[in-house]
Amino acid sequence: MTDKAGRETELLHDWNLIGEEGMPTPTRVELDDETLRDGLQSPSVRQPSLAEKIEIIHEIAALGIRFADIGFPGASDQMLDDVVGVAQEIDRAGLDIEANCAGRTLPADILPIAEAQQRAGFPIQASVFIGSSPIRQFVEGWDIDWLLKTTEDAVRLAQDNDLTVMYVTEDTTRAHPDVLRRVYTAAIEAGARRICLSDTVGHASPWGVRSLVSFAKELVADTGEDVKIDYHGHRDRHLSVINSITALSAGADRVHGCAIGIGERVGNTPMEPLLVNLKLLGWIDNDLTTLPRYAAAAARATDTPIPGNTPVIGKDAFETSTGVHAAAVLKAMRTGDPWLANRIYSGVPSEMLGREQEITVGPMSGVANVLAWLSKREIECTDEMVDHILAVAKKGDHVLTESEIYALIGGVA
Repeated sequence: MTDKAGRETELLHDWNLIGEEGMPTPTRVELDDETLRDGLQSPSVRQPSLAEKIEIIHEIAALGIRFADIGFPGASDQMLDDVVGVAQEIDRAGLDIEANCAGRTLPADILPIAEAQQRAGFPIQASVFIGSSPIRQFVEGWDIDWLLKTTEDAVRLAQDNDLTVMYVTEDTTRAHPDVLRRVYTAAIEAGARRICLSDTVGHASPWGVRSLVSFAKELVADTGEDVKIDYHGHRDRHLSVINSITALSAGADRVHGCAIGIGERVGNTPMEPLLVNLKLLGWIDNDLTTLPRYAAAAARATDTPIPGNTPVIGKDAFETSTGVHAAAVLKAMRTGDPWLANRIYSGVPSEMLGREQEITVGPMSGVANVLAWLSKREIECTDEMVDHILAVAKKGDHVLTESEIYALIGGVA
């Protein structure tokens, strides 16, 4: 076991590798960060200041995410000004990010994107969207002729104002294929060079996504144009991450996500577990050590608390207070091999995120927890000290804080 590959082969039997044999590896993996647009449509968020948005766009760039939706300039004058400010910062700082902005297929939304591009002196793609499902058409009173004309007019208006276009259908995962074929074809023929499949209400299953992306690939091929395919997910059924992975495997070029999963209703695809899963699959090689910092910046900017048990970024993600778990982690730590300690009770290597395993002391703890806690802080201990700390923890109803343990140490010393 002299190298990483050797250790993984000898110490980990990975059943995932067998399952992946029937799962095609994507030829392209692109990510579009929607935190500053769709993420801010959450009913619970505070709208960030321009300075906070600029901090977030820097964190997006630090993660190697190359595309970002920087706002909805048609929403208000303030939003337009913020979009201009973020675009100018991307340009000024030389960030490796291509910007886009959302808008309905209406001049009232498209023209502000053009104004933002002109004022910022920086290219911004127009992501123009319109509802496509039968239920939406019924409620709105739209027919297919109206959808086609509106689509063509919107794409041409954007192009007339020097904007490149991604054409987005809302509620794609519940739309009829005949309608999708006609509106997407119309958009492509009018000049759109990206199309986006949207799971607007979080309806899709992985097999539904695979079918939809396969359909979209055939549709694009039939046009004979070089058009990329995006997938945009929501997590109402908690399937957004696996749906995004499935979309890429099926041939989508780009998937969307938001920091800490914020967004309408229960939110968008959370970017943090999406990135981690893509890296563990070997589909990306981004440096994710700044991922906790990215999540923290979004949480501060929107007043959104991060629950402790949030995968990847939560306080508890790499922490254990359970005696059996702590004993195994401690034994791994004592070998002096961080690789072992980071994998013995974790499916996500903590070092990938610039974090480390943390052993705490609580009602479910054992002697190993106390020894590990004291050893990490280089505190010499006696059996009496260990027994006293553990006894207090087992009588309590929570994991002891650092100050509580230091107070107990002082009481014994």
